Amino acid sequence: MLILSLTHGPLVGSELFGDVARADGHQLEEWSVVDDAEPPRPIEEYDAFFVFGGHMNVDQEDEHPWLVMEDELIRELVARQAPLFGVCLGGQLLAKAAGAHVGRSPEPEAGFVPVTRTDDAARDPIFGALTLVFDVFEAHQYAFQVPAGAVELARSRVCSQAFRVGDSAWGIQFHPEIRLEQVATWLRNDPAFPNGEAIVAELRDRIEEWQSFGAALCRAFLAAAGRERSLAAQRI
Repeated sequence: MLILSLTHGPLVGSELFGDVARADGHQLEEWSVVDDAEPPRPIEEYDAFFVFGGHMNVDQEDEHPWLVMEDELIRELVARQAPLFGVCLGGQLLAKAAGAHVGRSPEPEAGFVPVTRTDDAARDPIFGALTLVFDVFEAHQYAFQVPAGAVELARSRVCSQAFRVGDSAWGIQFHPEIRLEQVATWLRNDPAFPNGEAIVAELRDRIEEWQSFGAALCRAFLAAAGRERSLAAQRI
């Protein structure tokens, strides 16, 4: 497949997900929506989409006017059932585009947090294979609510962690794509996360298992996207 990653700054690229997609024979291109008005090629040529994180929030359109364009694009992709996977800010953008409220989390979450899979997730092509309770790596101060008509897939004590819109768009609050050095840069001297050094130390101890989880999640999405691509071809 030809995959487009939407990124929002130099510290939030495709990372592990890009490695997995390319290793599995897919072609992946990145589009920095912060820097470039247009993607590398027309949107219609891509088979699937990743939308990654960023330091900005979904309600900061005045400071980041490209958020308006991205909101319109995600609405368009959802409407035409394009396979899409949104991570952290990307998940919040999907929730907002689908009509849900996104705002400050009841409390920030950072580091590894236990989340519980919902009953509805058992039939989901990505989350159905996960255990009932599993740890995820977080670094967020905003959170999404689940859009009307969407399926909630997982939640933590604090907030919703994953949902699916229709049959082909997923949003998550956590970070399965990360590298250790990337997170260390995020949290260095960040007043929002004063225990940043301890968070990075735990991630260092668990990075191998966490990246294994992330690779499996990425491959589950790519498999679902491939099936959707085949169904779309049959509908033509």
